[in-house]
Amino acid sequence: MSRHHISGRASGAMPFQKYHAFEPIELPDRQWPGKVLTQAPRWCSVDLRDGNQALIDPMNVDEKLRLWDLLLEIGFAEIEVGFPAASQPDFDFIRRIIDEDRIPEGVSVQVLCQAREELIARTVEALDGAPNVIFHLYNSTSELQRRVVFEMDRQGIIDLAVQGTEIVREGLSQFDGQVTFEYSPESFTGTELDFAVDICSAVANTWGATADEPIIINLPSTVEMSTPNIYADQIEWFCRNFPDRESIVVSLHTHNDRGTGVAATELALMAGAERVEGTLFGNGERTGNCDVVTVAMNLFSQGVDPTLDFREMPRIREVVQTVNKLAVPERHPYAGDLVFTAFSGSHQDAIRKGMAKVDRDQWEVPYLPIDPSDVGSSYKETVRVNSQSGKGGVGFLLEEYYGVSLPRDILVEFSGAVQELTEQLDREVKMDEILDHLIATYTEESGPYRLVDYDLLSSKSEDQRCVARVEVSENLVTVDGEGSGPIEAFVNALVQTLNEPLVVVDYHEHALGEGSDAKAICLLAIEEGTDGGRVYGIGVSRNTITASLHAIISAMNRRWSRK
Repeated sequence: MSRHHISGRASGAMPFQKYHAFEPIELPDRQWPGKVLTQAPRWCSVDLRDGNQALIDPMNVDEKLRLWDLLLEIGFAEIEVGFPAASQPDFDFIRRIIDEDRIPEGVSVQVLCQAREELIARTVEALDGAPNVIFHLYNSTSELQRRVVFEMDRQGIIDLAVQGTEIVREGLSQFDGQVTFEYSPESFTGTELDFAVDICSAVANTWGATADEPIIINLPSTVEMSTPNIYADQIEWFCRNFPDRESIVVSLHTHNDRGTGVAATELALMAGAERVEGTLFGNGERTGNCDVVTVAMNLFSQGVDPTLDFREMPRIREVVQTVNKLAVPERHPYAGDLVFTAFSGSHQDAIRKGMAKVDRDQWEVPYLPIDPSDVGSSYKETVRVNSQSGKGGVGFLLEEYYGVSLPRDILVEFSGAVQELTEQLDREVKMDEILDHLIATYTEESGPYRLVDYDLLSSKSEDQRCVARVEVSENLVTVDGEGSGPIEAFVNALVQTLNEPLVVVDYHEHALGEGSDAKAICLLAIEEGTDGGRVYGIGVSRNTITASLHAIISAMNRRWSRK
């Protein structure tokens, strides 16, 4: 058979010849691969602008307010609030947070604007009264955009950026608030690096950037065009070759066209960037923006303070989903419904053992890189049971939800019964279904024995006396025996009357629930025969003694059924 058929490829081939590899950066002494991130960057949320313009149904003012409040609660000190010169809802929203005094001290609102006098005037009108503002100017600089869109050479594009910067500076001359200028050479990843340095340096000089009053130079991966290491090389090359590095704050704004926006951001921070623009859960045009939640939580998982608070992740996710009308995937890192959940039997067993031994101050649990409780999740959610699961998952759920700890031999036996149940149902089994199945499996009433009633009496000695009525093959028999406690007394009574061996070799008792209505579950084992085998039975009752006696009867019936 030919390789063509072995590979399973359809006739023809993908037209890969249309594309070419991105040219690497000449940086043989690159330093970023050896760097370790030890502190969080400056964060800027662009949910209300970049994330908003990516929505099928953009947010209204009330929805923006709800997300604004959430971003403040999380801890963002820089928030891009919109494009007020181009959008009336953006203008109205900005006026509302200013007029209603909703901007906390120390928080900067960022606005995007093109370098046109009428647009700047409208933006300044929207910002009137804001204490701290980041004015974000951009123009595209890539070779492709210069050639195809603008039909301009390098100097022409530089002139556009410089003139725009001058117009912005003049337009803001009467503005009362504190202004930080931000410039983005849009499509930076497709821009020659020497040209990127030239145009950004010209803008910085025009604005008058200094080490005491730096501007933000935002270097966007407007379209992700290469592997993340090349973006890191571009950032390091830019930082090393910019003539007055202390006069700028290097910012990142990655997109996710290749699915590596988070990795590109992390490597670029290692390469010298100090600031990150992104959105919660990565919402943005095309494949999305940098996912700030993932980048921040990745830092957190390495013992670095992310400076953003995601302790209530389920509520954060709910607000974002409601406002964006887009679902957060179930497997989203740190925030998805199933991200801490294991179905695999071996994974469940390792998690169960790790949770039993973990030091909560120094987290180390197999398959769980962080403590789920740190982001508002429950330990109970880490394990769910389907046909792929094993004894570890079944045991973990019974312990976590009901406090029922099964001995290993019954756990091995019962996990097989649960797997059969999942295959019959053809779905995941729920916690209550597992408990119900445990009770149903080990509570055997179809055998010859049935406890009718019993009395506990005082004996002449210090022992306990048990007088019980037991149905044996539909015959009512009264048994009477003594022992050190009610269980031993009941066992002795059965042995004396039935004249057959009965030895209890394992006993466990647990409370199901709390309060006066709580039930007790008793799980015990009796000897199956002379070979040392065991047969388990379960009893459930509000009375612990009653539960124990029913468990003995269940075990006897199950032993009888095996014979």
